[in-house]
Amino acid sequence: MGRKTTSNSTAPVHAPRQTGLIPMLLFWFAVMGLVYGLMTFYLKPKQTQVLANGDLVIPRAQDGHFYTPGTINGREVVFLVDTGASLVSVSESLAQVAGIRAGVPTTFHTANGARPGRVVNGVDVSVGPMHVTNLKVGVGLNLGSDTQALLGQSFLSKFDISLTQNQMTLRAR
Repeated sequence: MGRKTTSNSTAPVHAPRQTGLIPMLLFWFAVMGLVYGLMTFYLKPKQTQVLANGDLVIPRAQDGHFYTPGTINGREVVFLVDTGASLVSVSESLAQVAGIRAGVPTTFHTANGARPGRVVNGVDVSVGPMHVTNLKVGVGLNLGSDTQALLGQSFLSKFDISLTQNQMTLRAR
């Protein structure tokens, strides 16, 4: 007869190895951080250039708008160029920081409806080598942050503007 064997040994049963939650989270945080960094770099507006003849060339950003650094009463801002806006416009908090006080109460008519604000005379605005003194500025529009402003026709009308598909050029008259 055949021999029958039985085993009473208790060999350990190995379960499939599980990856810990923390290493997996760290991996995905690293991946998302890399994606965020790449998108920030890709979407960052290109630099405004001043040509040898004094022209200011503003490249179109990925979102289709034109952005350029500048100053209002010496305070550094990033302008959103808006050829359809009547005035250079700032938020109330930026106006306070830039020393823009008083003004004539008014109502701004925007794409988002009517907004109360004020118009102030005597403000200095610069973009690259372009500088205008004693300018009218609208105060009271919220543009997203305290370092953003709208560059409208009260400034732009002092210059010749040419527009191509990917850039805007301002030239002194």
